[in-house]
Amino acid sequence: MKKFSSGSHGLPVIHSRAAGIDIGSRFHVIAVPADLAEAPVRTFQAFTADLERMADWLVDLGITTVAMESTGVYWIPIYEILETHGMHVVLANARGALAVPGRKTDVNDAQWIQRLNACVLLRDSFHPDREVSALRSYLRLRERHLDYAAAHIQHMQKALTHMNLQLHHVMSDV
Repeated sequence: MKKFSSGSHGLPVIHSRAAGIDIGSRFHVIAVPADLAEAPVRTFQAFTADLERMADWLVDLGITTVAMESTGVYWIPIYEILETHGMHVVLANARGALAVPGRKTDVNDAQWIQRLNACVLLRDSFHPDREVSALRSYLRLRERHLDYAAAHIQHMQKALTHMNLQLHHVMSDV
C-alpha cells in the first residue's frame, strides 16, 4: 500500500514532486515544494527563452507534474514547452482552482495551485493532443476567413452601388 505524507494543512500529499504556476501576461510565478529548492517560488518572464529556462529548472528539481490555471491564451506556450520536457501538465479551470478567498498575490496563488496539485485536488481540463489541436486551429482559421469573405463581398457590393454600378441586377453572385 502506498504511504502518503501529510503537509502543513493536514491534506495527504500524493505527488511530492508537484509544481504550481500562476500565469500572467508578462510573467509567471512558479511554486515547488519547499524541500526541493532553496527558493521554492520563482518568477519567469513570458518569453520563450524564459519558459525554456523555467522548464529546465523544473526538470532539474525532478518535478513530474505541473498544474496551472487556464487563463486566456497565456497557458498555451507553457503547456506545450512543459509537455515537450516530459512533464504531466494539469490544466485546471481557474474558477475551481482559485475559488478560495483571501489569496490575493501571485505568489500565494502559485503556492495554492502547487498544494492542490500535490494533493491531487485539481480537475484536469480536456486538452486534445497536438495533431487534433493543429487541425482545430486550421478549421477555426478557415471559418474566420469565410466570415471575412462574406463581409468583404458586402463591402464590394456597397462600393459598386455608391459608384452607381448596378451589377447585382445583372449578376446573381458578385
